Amino acid sequence: MANDLYALTYSSTFKDHISNPRNAGEVPDANATGEESNPVCGDRMRISLRVREGRIEAVGFLAYGCPPTLVCGSILTELITGKTVEEATRLTRKDLLDAVGGLPSRKQHAAALAIETLRAALSSGGGSCGVPSGAAPLGTPLAPLIG
Repeated sequence: MANDLYALTYSSTFKDHISNPRNAGEVPDANATGEESNPVCGDRMRISLRVREGRIEAVGFLAYGCPPTLVCGSILTELITGKTVEEATRLTRKDLLDAVGGLPSRKQHAAALAIETLRAALSSGGGSCGVPSGAAPLGTPLAPLIG
């Protein structure tokens, strides 16, 4: 019965990414990183980027939390690899939810965490990413990871 509920709740894209996450791990020569956590549920994410000439060449993610958090991190990496920083900056929680194939309302925090972590990474590049530090936050801010 539990497997039947899982099959009805999550998309085939979700199931593919939870079974085969993309770009898991750190980018060794990253020039931008961001870490965020959700203080309510405890989910955490770290994104590392290698940005050259305003384009995201490589991206990796580490995540701890519910399966939707892992899937959102994986899909986010695919959505932004090869994009310009400007294009990545315009990515929204809705865009990510659409790419995942939707999530139950109680799990949509995973997409918000991924987008906030991306914003933190883009802002951390100290100009190398072309996003000014202190750029306007999108959505509810999340507390940074400690340690």
